[in-house]
Amino acid sequence: MHSLDSVAVVFQSPGQLSLTELELTPMTNQDVLVEVAHSGISTGTERLLWTGRMPQFPGMGYPLVPGYESVGRVVAAGSDARARVGDFVFVPGAKCYGEVKGLFGGSASKVILPSSRAMKIDESLADRGVLLALAATAYHVAPGATPQPDLIIGHGVLGRLVARLAVAAGGKPTVWETNAARRQGAEGYSVIDPSEDDPSRRYHSICDVSGDARLIDTLIARLAPGGEVVLAGFYEGSISFAFAQAFMREARIRIAAQWQPSDLTATKAMAESGRLSLDGLITHRCDAITSDAVSASYNTAFTDASCLKMILNWSAHA
Repeated sequence: MHSLDSVAVVFQSPGQLSLTELELTPMTNQDVLVEVAHSGISTGTERLLWTGRMPQFPGMGYPLVPGYESVGRVVAAGSDARARVGDFVFVPGAKCYGEVKGLFGGSASKVILPSSRAMKIDESLADRGVLLALAATAYHVAPGATPQPDLIIGHGVLGRLVARLAVAAGGKPTVWETNAARRQGAEGYSVIDPSEDDPSRRYHSICDVSGDARLIDTLIARLAPGGEVVLAGFYEGSISFAFAQAFMREARIRIAAQWQPSDLTATKAMAESGRLSLDGLITHRCDAITSDAVSASYNTAFTDASCLKMILNWSAHA
């Protein structure tokens, strides 16, 4: 019999984090219980939750369990999902903590979620499986046969995944990155400081993953006629742009929203087949799940430019 208690990261309020033992809600016939092996820290949405600047969404509030990038093993299941026991799965979050909010809910030693949301993945992905949510986000920028971005703004994990997918589709994008420490690690594309780019060069599709709304006018100015700017970051404030410049280029501005199940399925297949490499993106790990160590890990993830992806190792709580 598996315990239905879980140790979870809880944002008690902006800037206040604790490791808390929580009782999980009972399983239904369609649910599975997953022992989490690893979970990732998002430097986009979770940073906004941490600072209290996250725009309001249904289910928002504190206390809250963060995290939507987890992998682990199904150790128990309801009567309609018994065949899932033993599966190694990707978990895109969970809502199983009673009064503690689970808008994301994946940063915990155990989670309960519907079997349909626990995606079986190849065990060879191991801890790199936490990157599938970001890979699906990158794929959603230009799914299928859609033309890939030829300019990408930002060379963090998401920017690298957008670039790798563009290369896999036959493209050779340019990436702008102002932080010299992040210009390494390109695979089949070039990474440059924006000041080094030919000012006369024009791009047909610019993908911004920086989350910096102040760049919009700069990016529109670099568009070819009829080109588009894809906003794939997360922007906490209002976005505005100079109309005349956009009008002269007949520019299009598109928002790449949250990934869809089809995006996750596609990127899982690419990762498992080797067409999309997830190597070299996890740079930091927290192996001691204590309040102090986890707090330090969140601080590193949010403030250290050398940290592309921080993951928490929950195996000690298995």
